[in-house]
Amino acid sequence: MANNINYRDFTDDNHYIELAGEVMAIRASGDVPKACIRTYGCQQNVADSEKIKGMLAEMGFEFTENAEEADFILFNTCAVREHAEDRVFGNVGALKNIKRKRPSVVIGLCGCMMEQKHVTDRLYKSFPFVNLVFGTHSLHKFPELFYNTITDGKRVYETGVDDKTVYEGIPIKRDGTFKGWLPIMYGCNNFCTYCIVPYTRGRERSRKFEDVVAEAREMIEAGYKEITLLGQNVNSYGKNLDENATFANLLREIDKIDGDYLIRFMTSHPKDCSKELIDVIADSRHISTHLHLPFQSGNDRVLKAMNRSYNREKYLDIINYAKKRIPDVSLTSDVIVGFPGETYDEFLDTISLVKEVEFTSLFTFIYSPREGTPAAKMDDPYTAKEKSAWFSELLKVQEEIAAKRCAEMVGKTYRVLVENATDKDGILSGRTSGNIIVEFAGDESLVGQFTEVKITEARNWILKGELA
Repeated sequence: MANNINYRDFTDDNHYIELAGEVMAIRASGDVPKACIRTYGCQQNVADSEKIKGMLAEMGFEFTENAEEADFILFNTCAVREHAEDRVFGNVGALKNIKRKRPSVVIGLCGCMMEQKHVTDRLYKSFPFVNLVFGTHSLHKFPELFYNTITDGKRVYETGVDDKTVYEGIPIKRDGTFKGWLPIMYGCNNFCTYCIVPYTRGRERSRKFEDVVAEAREMIEAGYKEITLLGQNVNSYGKNLDENATFANLLREIDKIDGDYLIRFMTSHPKDCSKELIDVIADSRHISTHLHLPFQSGNDRVLKAMNRSYNREKYLDIINYAKKRIPDVSLTSDVIVGFPGETYDEFLDTISLVKEVEFTSLFTFIYSPREGTPAAKMDDPYTAKEKSAWFSELLKVQEEIAAKRCAEMVGKTYRVLVENATDKDGILSGRTSGNIIVEFAGDESLVGQFTEVKITEARNWILKGELA
């Protein structure tokens, strides 16, 4: 394979699962050991937690949401925004009392935050009751690290070890029964100047084409109705594989599998979003008509400072092609307000792009500096108060657009995957192919199934409907 990517079967090293299971059967405070897993951040973190739960389940663990009764407490952390870091440190500090009452409880942290030295240094110095710390590259070594923690009583820290390997065969305990995550690649090569992900997740590594298709088939045969393909940049899938292993071809191959299901994917990078990919979506049987394509800024100078590798014209070209080929396409995006050095006039270019595209919804953020990224060292002359005012202006514009788009859906009928019964008696909630929430009256037996819903009322972010 190109780029020195290795592939290895996790089951070659799983004897630590059995060994750790034997120890925990003795150490457990109850009949069986219990684990409490808290996940912060993106869908990739959720998928990683499902693998950790899979390994723990094979050790004999059951799972609880109550940290007070757990024998093992693990926080899977996110490093994308400063607020997420602050939350984690606050919540870890609250575990000190649990450790004082029950010294045998094992407390661990993993995920992207753990791949930052200033974070692990602070943990080691200020949180001595934390037993286990490991980064994103050591997920496959979790059974060994956990075993070492519970047998020698010493704090175990393992971070920064990227062996450029994709590990297959790690057991998975999925959180859902009809919606599931399917990672297709790991890492990122883009190095946007504001983003910490390439430093915490490493370089791009694509799973083998046939392994992804096989797992998709297994999930569909197991009854999963919605499968979301995951990657830091799914459009880069296959760059370390042969020339036919592109993301467009992967989608095309999965779409051929018989069954009643929907394929979604997160996240796309505009620089790699091809017209071929749009064509595959337009011509598919099972691929969602929702395209999440983060543009971050509508101004070319700011985009260059962000190292986004595309400009406004290129972004709008792919958006307009998507609108042409997929008439009912639902477009969403990410926007950063107040990137270092961004002027108000440059921010207005973002506003004008939002008005031109008319997104279904936006994920909007005020710029948050991340230690270790180039943007954190850039001059940033504008105040938090000024950026907050711009942010409010953007939200107001998007709210008006969302209200208009939702109003246009009234009277139309959509296929909806019913996700849950709300707290209101007899009210169900689901999402359209375009990822828009719909609430309607119906029997709880419909949860996990597709049904046709006619839209009767529109609100800014949620539609009301009735069974068609």
